[in-house]
Amino acid sequence: MPPPDTTIAVRLSDVRVRFGATQLQFDCAIGKGEIVAVTGASGSGKSTLLNVIAGFETPDAGRVDILGEDVAGRDPAERPVSVIFQEHNLFAHLDVATNIGLGIDPALKLGLKEKAKIASALIRVGLDGFGKRLPPTLSGGERQRVALARALVRRKPVLLLDEPFAALDPGLRAGMIDLLLDLHRQEGHTILVITHHPDDVRMMADSVLFLDKGRIILHETKAQFLAHSGLAAVDRFLGR
Repeated sequence: MPPPDTTIAVRLSDVRVRFGATQLQFDCAIGKGEIVAVTGASGSGKSTLLNVIAGFETPDAGRVDILGEDVAGRDPAERPVSVIFQEHNLFAHLDVATNIGLGIDPALKLGLKEKAKIASALIRVGLDGFGKRLPPTLSGGERQRVALARALVRRKPVLLLDEPFAALDPGLRAGMIDLLLDLHRQEGHTILVITHHPDDVRMMADSVLFLDKGRIILHETKAQFLAHSGLAAVDRFLGR
């Protein structure tokens, strides 16, 4: 067996997921440090793709490699992956610092070192002084920043974002993208982000995975994707 390609962060090889009579199939290789926009029509399989990588969905066939290792049988918590969902997944009754601390230790056994990490993460996402606030008192953009801070303290090399900016207005959306790009420059994460917005692709992606009817039909650089013509699904996405 050949040695793993150390330039690849995520590889899906003939991965198949069945939902009744429907079968989704994924083949792709994501380079380390890339920001990849995952796009396509609703129901095309984007969230399933991320769930397979994260370990929330078990494929019926095929292989998932993360950082050169087959992750079959590994629970989500055991994979080198952090996930940020559109709905933030924050506990309303826990303050911001505690919500972030869950990313370090689900049992919340946090010493001085861990609390310092939480404080640092809050500063990095622009929420210094917000540690004692409760999520219901925050704006949508602030809650998304808390979710990002929780991902930062986990220190996982692969970051998956499932429509993280969908509920934000254009100004907040642009601010969150700028923050994500700034953190990417510092951390070098490999990032896959689901989006329905062409402007997100233009602003932050290195490459694009375009899904249609449960399959990846394009995996191209951003420039190639934006210049692509002749596919009706892509033309619709780009508003042409």
